[in-house]
Amino acid sequence: NRGRSMDQINDTLVSSIKIIAMMLLIIGGGGAFKQVLIDSGVGQYISTLVSGMDINPILMAWGVAAFLRICLGSATVAAISTAGLVIPLLAVHPNTNLALITLATGAGSCICSHVNDASFWMIKDFFGLTTKETLLSWTLMSTLLSISGLIFILLASLVL
Repeated sequence: NRGRSMDQINDTLVSSIKIIAMMLLIIGGGGAFKQVLIDSGVGQYISTLVSGMDINPILMAWGVAAFLRICLGSATVAAISTAGLVIPLLAVHPNTNLALITLATGAGSCICSHVNDASFWMIKDFFGLTTKETLLSWTLMSTLLSISGLIFILLASLVL
């Protein structure tokens, strides 16, 4: 114990567990939600919707992630759920660069941070902003980041 009391060791362990517990719950919840979407047939429905279209898989991954992010609020859940929904659809695009799909999923999951998102409230509180100011700054920035990311990924797909 190197000169530390049991209370100090306990406090260290408790604070460490608190930090990682929330992250594990979010990731676990995202994985569970992804499975609910797949088991409920949403994955098959999305597959049916896009099967007749010749849609760029990068745009598809970005679009699904962006839609889920706006609806759910959580970038983590949107990204995990998108991966579960989009990967099976890539069978019709065997030459797709999976790194670019991953980047597109990440870019889509960053769009439009709003009142459903924990980071929205953290930014609002940390910087002492009103809700309107947070929407005009943080939400706008996250949307521009997502769209800029998509543009750069599409440009990279032309080179790679």
